[in-house]
Amino acid sequence: MKTPLTGILPVAPTPFLDDGTVDEEGMKRVLDCLIDQGVDAICILANYSEQFVLSDDERRLLTRLSLEHVAGRVPVIVTVSHFSTQIVVARAKEAQALGASMLMMMPPYHGVGLVPAPDMIFEHFATVSEAISIPIMIQDAPLSGVTLPVPLLVKMAKEIENVSYFKMETPFAADKLAALIEAGGDDIIGPFDGEEAVTLLADLDAGCTGTMTSGMFAEKIRPIVTSYLAGDKDAALAQWNLCMPLINHENRQCGLRACKVVYKEGGVIKSDHVRHPLKPMSDRTRTRLLQLASDLDIMALSWGK
Repeated sequence: MKTPLTGILPVAPTPFLDDGTVDEEGMKRVLDCLIDQGVDAICILANYSEQFVLSDDERRLLTRLSLEHVAGRVPVIVTVSHFSTQIVVARAKEAQALGASMLMMMPPYHGVGLVPAPDMIFEHFATVSEAISIPIMIQDAPLSGVTLPVPLLVKMAKEIENVSYFKMETPFAADKLAALIEAGGDDIIGPFDGEEAVTLLADLDAGCTGTMTSGMFAEKIRPIVTSYLAGDKDAALAQWNLCMPLINHENRQCGLRACKVVYKEGGVIKSDHVRHPLKPMSDRTRTRLLQLASDLDIMALSWGK
């Protein structure tokens, strides 16, 4: 990429049919819907894509399908996280060969009792960087149970050639983003917010330049970022206040199921199926979700109708 990514880089959900098989045509419609929402890039195979219930063959299928279908209309970020450095390297090389613009990686983890030492985490990212030539986004999220102190993140940014983007989802994310930006300087090219933008305004105050949300209503969240970066903080605050009830409901009550429920309601996909052991959303939570989405008149609710 010639210019740094900013704005909104949502995670694409992985659609399944009611029998649990991957909906390939639905995946294409997901990508088209996201592009129509005016996104700046799309991330696939992330946690909100249910990457943890996908087989290796399904990952390969979805990577190829997504990159071929997007066909350069927007950059595509491919998540390649795995505990094994060898497997991440193979995933990274394949994603780059197929046309990925960026990779996203969590640190290696396999439960709280199997977390590598900091020097091995550094080597994990460094080994992947040596195998590819596209940027790497480090996902710093509580899900891993791995602590990534600011000095370690800065060391990776300064010493690992392709590590330059960071998605911060930890508690007190704004303070960590501010410390990372201050200590890392020009080596921190893309400081990003996550967690469905529930802390986006504070993270923008701290210096983040974009957000990676779900794909549910990117067209409403993107103006928060663009207004703020253009210097109109009042407009950013007004839009964030408008979006906050839906952001909060998604983040605290729905999780990854929210985007699928909305996309099915709007005719983007045929089914909102999530793979076991995840379970469907309760009717109570679904009703509130669709009411909030309708009140905000989000694009996905009518995109396929």
